[in-house]
Amino acid sequence: MSWMYSVGRGLARFCFSVLGRLEVTGREAVPPYGPLIVVANHLTFNDPPVLVPSIPRTLSFLGKKELFNNPVGSTLMRGFNVYPVDRDTAGLGAIRAGLHLLAQDQAVVIFPEGRRSPTRSLTEVMHGAAFLAIKSQAPILPVGIYGTEKFSHWRMPFPLCRFRVNIGQPFTPPVLEGKVSKAAVSGIMDLIMQRVAMQLPEEYRGIYAPARPRARPVAKKME
Repeated sequence: MSWMYSVGRGLARFCFSVLGRLEVTGREAVPPYGPLIVVANHLTFNDPPVLVPSIPRTLSFLGKKELFNNPVGSTLMRGFNVYPVDRDTAGLGAIRAGLHLLAQDQAVVIFPEGRRSPTRSLTEVMHGAAFLAIKSQAPILPVGIYGTEKFSHWRMPFPLCRFRVNIGQPFTPPVLEGKVSKAAVSGIMDLIMQRVAMQLPEEYRGIYAPARPRARPVAKKME
């Protein structure tokens, strides 16, 4: 762990818990060591900093290479374990970077939506997390974040509101033999997102909300 990450985590813990009301459940479910894929929903710029003090592991993030265009930005990104990926390579760069980090027993954070949700609820996702899970067989940790949309990024040091991180039970996807089909990858990704949705209130679940059973029609009484 770099000194910058360590100091940043301490500051984040103070700001979010003392000057805000961060509530975290499920910390005991986080594997203490070994490769780990942390999959979370994405509401705002506040989400990555909120995860840092919430999960008792040193986290690694994958960020677009444009964040590293200047020396100051590059130093900050690397100090906080952000690794550059090229978004123009159809996700292959992110897959390679993620597999490299997992091979070093690191905890890699993935936001499958690829951007901040404009509706504040779960939307269509990319399949990178499923590919990483299939290739590495690393456990997946589903995480739900909500309430971070209540304060803007410039208020991050003093959020002054309640927000929450729910950590679910880690799980490993089924082992797939032979050539992996797109349908299989899509199915595993749906499973991952359903686990993430379970960590969120109903209004945040979006397209991954469980289908409600249709009400049975009431039989009319015979006259």
